[in-house]
Amino acid sequence: MSKQYSSASEALHGLLRDNITIAAGGFGLCGIPENLIAAVKESGVKGLTIVGNNAGVDGFGMGMLLNQRQVRKVLASYVGENKEFERQVLAGELELELVPQGTLAERLRAGGAGIPGFYTRTAVGTKLAEGRETKTFEGRDYVLERGIRADVALVKAWKGDKAGNLIYRKTARNFNPMIATCGAVCVAEVEELVEVGELNPDEIHTPGIYVHRIVQGVGYEKRIEFRTVQGSAASKKESPIRELMARRAAQELRDGYYVNLGIGIPTLVANFIPAGMNVTLQSENGLLGIGPFPADAAVDADLINAGKQTVTTIAGSAFFSSADSFAMIRGGHINLSILGALEVAENGDIANWMVPGKMVKGPGGAMDLVAGVKRVVAVMEHCAKTGASKILRQCTLPITGKGVVSLIITDLCVFEVKPGGGLRLLELHPGVTLDEVRTKTEAAFDTP
Repeated sequence: MSKQYSSASEALHGLLRDNITIAAGGFGLCGIPENLIAAVKESGVKGLTIVGNNAGVDGFGMGMLLNQRQVRKVLASYVGENKEFERQVLAGELELELVPQGTLAERLRAGGAGIPGFYTRTAVGTKLAEGRETKTFEGRDYVLERGIRADVALVKAWKGDKAGNLIYRKTARNFNPMIATCGAVCVAEVEELVEVGELNPDEIHTPGIYVHRIVQGVGYEKRIEFRTVQGSAASKKESPIRELMARRAAQELRDGYYVNLGIGIPTLVANFIPAGMNVTLQSENGLLGIGPFPADAAVDADLINAGKQTVTTIAGSAFFSSADSFAMIRGGHINLSILGALEVAENGDIANWMVPGKMVKGPGGAMDLVAGVKRVVAVMEHCAKTGASKILRQCTLPITGKGVVSLIITDLCVFEVKPGGGLRLLELHPGVTLDEVRTKTEAAFDTP
């Protein structure tokens, strides 16, 4: 039987019905099956459970299904910039199962490989591990996670052939390879559909055995979820103190390090990699790149993620799936992670993924990072907008990881988290006094 279909709606004919589970590839808006998602919307099916890294943005990607009230439940890692998604969750209109990003990638991979469950360090001791079986291996606790299977899997690839073999383009690979395997039926859309034999067998990422139907997509928008342009209004959050914090965090880099940078201030650290130092930046969506980047490379991470720019001018770059990305993280191959935080406790606990009743962004990759990397640095504002300290004796918000932070860099000072717990003041930023830090810090700390 031919796997080729003439349109997205025809490719989904006979597969869609109310109350099924649909898994869709993509990371943010990068590598999403735009045509197939639009066809699901047009079908009008309701009561869906959708599985993916996130749920698009308002009015685009999987976000269209939320606007149409076609979704009953979401399994996702990150709510992202989707305000309607967040509103429905906070209003109790949508059931949400938040899953750490690496755990989600592995649950999808396990489901497609016939593995019913696995143990992981990620989320141990957090709200997301409540009620789950835990087991101790070699003195460390692990939580049991179940594999995920879907009724229909939707993926998007760069090229495909009529036998269903797929090639993804750079970071647009992300969650697509795992989702291609986890569905009872997998439907793929491709930018270019070729005859069998035209693809190099050594370059195929998803073999055709996993793909049941294939269609050539049309009219791709490839929107960018969020983009900051230097010097524009979008970069208004840049300030001297944010630059100071990023510069200080860059002092924690070492030659040969593999480093993961979180969103916000940590992203700025890439601008201050010391000259002559070789640092490889790792991104959860499937990218390794050596920095500092040459001035003529004109690298724009947002364009890369949208599949609109290559980084072939940067020596040593590599692309891979999100499952491989988190294998690097969980396996302890990343030397340093620099993350933002809402709160950090004196024992090194960190909270950075939700404010109950007010904000639900999701854990993203943070829980995997703090559980798997060798060293964690938190970069954050010292106080909340109310003036309350964010450096606490105990976190008041749901934690991301227990006892994982080694260094805290705030807009006032730098704290070391001592082995076994407790803070030591290492540095004051220019113009900051010790009395000011004492006044604005709930946690106790030692001074030099």
